Amino acid sequence: MKYKFSILSILLAGLSITAGAQEKETYYSEKFTDNIFVSAGIGAQACVNPDNFDYGIGHAITPLIHISVGKLFNPTWGTRLQVAGFWTKLYSNYGMEADTYKKVERNMGTVRIDGLFNLTNAIAGYNPDRLFTLSVFAGPGLTFAKTYGTERDKVNALVNGSVGLMGQFNINKNWDINVEARGEVSPSVFGDYSSAYTDGAVSLTVGATYTFGGKKFVSCSAKVDQAAINNEVNKYRSELAQAQTDLANTKNALSSAKQEVKEVVKEVQVAGPRAIFFKIGSSKIDDYGKVNIQLAAKVLKANPDKKYKIAGYADKATGSSSTNQKLSEKRAQAVYDAFIAEGVDAGQLELVGFGGAENMFGKDYLNRVVILE
Repeated sequence: MKYKFSILSILLAGLSITAGAQEKETYYSEKFTDNIFVSAGIGAQACVNPDNFDYGIGHAITPLIHISVGKLFNPTWGTRLQVAGFWTKLYSNYGMEADTYKKVERNMGTVRIDGLFNLTNAIAGYNPDRLFTLSVFAGPGLTFAKTYGTERDKVNALVNGSVGLMGQFNINKNWDINVEARGEVSPSVFGDYSSAYTDGAVSLTVGATYTFGGKKFVSCSAKVDQAAINNEVNKYRSELAQAQTDLANTKNALSSAKQEVKEVVKEVQVAGPRAIFFKIGSSKIDDYGKVNIQLAAKVLKANPDKKYKIAGYADKATGSSSTNQKLSEKRAQAVYDAFIAEGVDAGQLELVGFGGAENMFGKDYLNRVVILE
């Protein structure tokens, strides 16, 4: 019976992994310092003003450069601060004779805060080896320029808003090539020379992005060694087959024995330690953990004379020592309560929280665990 419990537990774990592999995995930046990037680009922009339409929008094209610093929270969402500028150009006959145009140029700089949303990763899932991804971005900003009007020599900060598309070509884990197209609207920097109250701008730039330390995203689901599970399944199958052979031999010996009867007892080892994994910052037991607890509870109730320790742990690389200690205790308490709910005698269980642990299993996120032993 103990063999059946052990084999059933391992097979259920294997089925859980297979089912999880068919779903889109969720990833995140494990540390705040992960996935911080800088980028720079160069290209051109055109001032979209009604006066320029009359003269020819092609004459209003000027150079544009931008520098950005930002962070990706996960493969889908991120944010950045961008500084851009050069100058902008207007051809206007506002207030002048017909067919008489005046060219006005203004030095300008823009500071933007963009929210980044990667459409490719959101739809198709994260793949670190994917060559190209498409993102959308949008956000507010400030345009700084000396405007024409009542205060012509004063630099004013004009609130703007923009939206755009960005294509990224993945060179390696550190470098990307970017192509950005942006549309932007702000109050007109040309004041009395313009017939419009607002200016629009469209731009196209090409640049590069460098991610410090390379792109690092961690899966939210616990990683389990499939090969190790297969080896355990094969091991128990072999032992079960040997036990069945021994039982058949014993029955044959008993049927042929006339005077002497020998009892053959094969000792079966109780299933070893169990591990229940948790998501970052959480003490909630997921469905896979509940199945593992239910199977272990049957073994514990079948061996009422044995004592077990419920040891809670947290990831030392994430959070403070006090926070990790409380979290490890909450996780251990959650597993303890689950065993009591399954009818396990409280006298069999010892509860302890060890706080943040460092690389017990080679990966920081595998330390978010409760171990029953």
